[in-house]
Amino acid sequence: MTSRTSLETVDYAALEATLSTDAAAYAAGVPFPHIVLDDVLLPAVFSAAAGEFPRRDDPLWKGYLHVNETKYSNTRPDFWGPTLQSVARELCSDRFVAYLTALTGIEALLPDWSMDGGGLHQTLRGGHLNIHADFSTHHKTTNWSRRVNVLLYLNEYWDDSWGGDLELWPQDMSARTRSVTPAPNRMLVFTTSETSFHGHPDPLLVPEGHARRSMALYYFTVEDEVVRRATNYQPRPGDGLKGIAIRADRRALDLYDRAKVRLGIDDERIHSVLRRVHRIRRGRQP
Repeated sequence: MTSRTSLETVDYAALEATLSTDAAAYAAGVPFPHIVLDDVLLPAVFSAAAGEFPRRDDPLWKGYLHVNETKYSNTRPDFWGPTLQSVARELCSDRFVAYLTALTGIEALLPDWSMDGGGLHQTLRGGHLNIHADFSTHHKTTNWSRRVNVLLYLNEYWDDSWGGDLELWPQDMSARTRSVTPAPNRMLVFTTSETSFHGHPDPLLVPEGHARRSMALYYFTVEDEVVRRATNYQPRPGDGLKGIAIRADRRALDLYDRAKVRLGIDDERIHSVLRRVHRIRRGRQP
């Protein structure tokens, strides 16, 4: 990616002014290294980017519709609006990656314009994302190890009564440690590891016509040896029978993840099937 973009997007003056204290706070983050940054985009840029967020019925949305999540993703940045594209390019730029390196202490980070698992995300009313630790390697560039997640919330307004806070959980899944509200122009940065458990597992209560909206960018390092792990979903204490379904779905997804890497399976087919099953579950015609 280029080191600069034609449109100023990120408020670097604010980010870099507090970088040393933010880096210390990041390293001390509990239950895993993380930080919440507000007002990351310049105000006019945020307003324009949020306004360009694709409509709910845009054909490029792909559904992740199974036991452990019900959300949609758009991984085609070349088809986004110009401001959204500029924001994504800036978050993949040399300057932002250098900022992430200083913030996280992780050297040689690489952005991923292919949006493997990332891109634009939206969750509709009733949607959820169970607690999980993310997959560990890029599905196509298999010597890339996933190291950092950046989530930028593109909600123009958020009501706390809608739920949707991102929950951070410790390795032993004993109790939620922190909740992060998807407030407008808020960014969450955290280290990706086998124990960075997070999610928003309760059904979303946004009014019909609204959605929980974000841009997700993932950053990798090149490794001689990588440990491939699929997304590891975990039940919460008290989930009971739901926990059985979470584990069964996790095993099925692990098999699919392995096949995706080895056989080059196209996500589009599986998403089409999942979309049909989801509609049937909700009593709609396929």
